[in-house]
Amino acid sequence: MLGRVMDVSALKITESSGAVELWVRVHPRARKSAVKGIVEGALDLAIAAAPKEGEANDELVRFVAELVGVPRRNVRIVRGESSRHKRISVAGASPAAVVAALARA
Repeated sequence: MLGRVMDVSALKITESSGAVELWVRVHPRARKSAVKGIVEGALDLAIAAAPKEGEANDELVRFVAELVGVPRRNVRIVRGESSRHKRISVAGASPAAVVAALARA
């Protein structure tokens, strides 16, 4: 069975202070956490947690860290903690490594 192919060239990624930053669009209360695609330059993610008491944000950080292959402490939400549209920072990874990891997702 062939896997789906995601065009990660549409993803807007910047490098700032030794970390990679990207926009994500989060859909909480999903059955499981998964990459849905790229919409308007943002990584579209389904998150398997409710948006209450920071649960969805915690799952977002865990899931992105797992995808990219970095420790959870290296991923943080820079902007939009209470919004579906968030800017996240991934330390300890290059933009090329992030793109490669997302292409495999």
